[in-house]
Parts: sequence; C-alpha cells; structure tokens
Amino acid sequence: MNIPKLEEMLKAGMHFGHRTNRWHPKMEQFIFTKKNGIYIINIEKTQEQLKKAIEFMVRLRNEGKIILFVGTKKQVKKSMKEMCESIKEPYIVGKWLGGLLTNFAVIKKSIKKYQDLVSDKEAGRLNKYTKKEQLDFDRETKRLEERVGGLVNLSRLPDAIFIWDLKEEETAVKEAISKNIPIIAICDTNVNPELAKFPIPANDDATKTVELLLNSIKDSLLNANNIKLK
Repeated sequence: MNIPKLEEMLKAGMHFGHRTNRWHPKMEQFIFTKKNGIYIINIEKTQEQLKKAIEFMVRLRNEGKIILFVGTKKQVKKSMKEMCESIKEPYIVGKWLGGLLTNFAVIKKSIKKYQDLVSDKEAGRLNKYTKKEQLDFDRETKRLEERVGGLVNLSRLPDAIFIWDLKEEETAVKEAISKNIPIIAICDTNVNPELAKFPIPANDDATKTVELLLNSIKDSLLNANNIKLK
C-alpha cells in the first residue's frame, strides 16, 4: 500500500487548513494547532485515515465493486481524470449531474446514447449521413462526452463514492447519503467530516497535495490484488 511519508505530506503542503474563521468544529479532532490565523492539520491522523480509506477501496476493488470518483475543482479535474482512466473507474470532473444516484435509470440512458454514438462513428455507420447530419452527431457526442464521458464504466449504482471536497460537491453528498452509498472524502478544516464514512483530513486546494494523494490511491488500487488486508 502506497501511503505517503510525513515528510512528503509536509512538502506537499497537506497540513495547511483554512483560516481559523472558516472552520467546522467537528474537524477539531484532526487539527494539530493554529499558526498565523490558519489551522494546521495533524498529518499523522491524515496517514491513519488515508490507510483506512485505501484498505476499504482495495477491498471493494478485489470484490469487483465500483467506486465513483468526483472532483470538479480546477486543481483536481485533470489529475483525477487521468487517475480514473488508468484504474478504469468511473468519474465526474465536470458539473455534477443532478439525479445521477437518485435517478440513475435516466442517466444510464444518456451513457448508452453516448456509447452508441462513439461506436457508430468508429464503425463508420455515420458515413451514410450528410455532412450537416454528421456535424450534428459530432456536437451531440461532444456534449454527452462532457456530461457522461467519465461514466462509461458505471453500469449500475456505485458501491462507494470518493469525493474531493464535501462542500464543493454538496449535491453529490446528499444523493449518496440518500442512497446509503458510503462516502470517502478529502476533508479540509471547513467541512463536516461526519458526512463521510472515511474522512481524510488534508488541504483540498494545493496542487501538490492533489498529486500526492491521487498517486497514492492510484498505485494502491492498481496493485489491489497484491495487497494483503487484515
């Protein structure tokens, strides 16, 4: 299991929380101290929580379960998309689709439509249409790709959802809770960690933190079958 060392976490700025006037009292258990008006996260707790979260995700992976990854913040989008494509798990890095979890049957139709359009184009079945019609198909494919392109591996409701920033993804959190889908989440000092089954206290804005944590998750899930759990 690839858990970053404390030194790596410090270099990535993972310990920097939000200003003390922007905090959630339930994050107190994960706060080490405050300095210059900023909360400092206890990264030893981060290590512990990350290990628990990865063990859970590895177990799901080994059981053939589905983990949906959600990260629409600009610092996260590119890295999360690359990670999910490498581990072949579904993801949302654009706007959250309302009803994705609570009305999945409708979203599933959009996923199927997107897959059919891509398949038809690759097979040359759209060549019989006029240039204008083909252009319309291309536009529709692009529109659907932005909405559901990351969900082609989501054949049913996910067994867990990984969320980067509970506050940013408020609608996803509400839908997951309503469907009793366990949440794994990166939690900065301004969110309620009790919304997640597996909260991971960390700076949710620093690019280096994003890279370090997502690489840790990616490496662990790619090697899931080789990781021995208790």
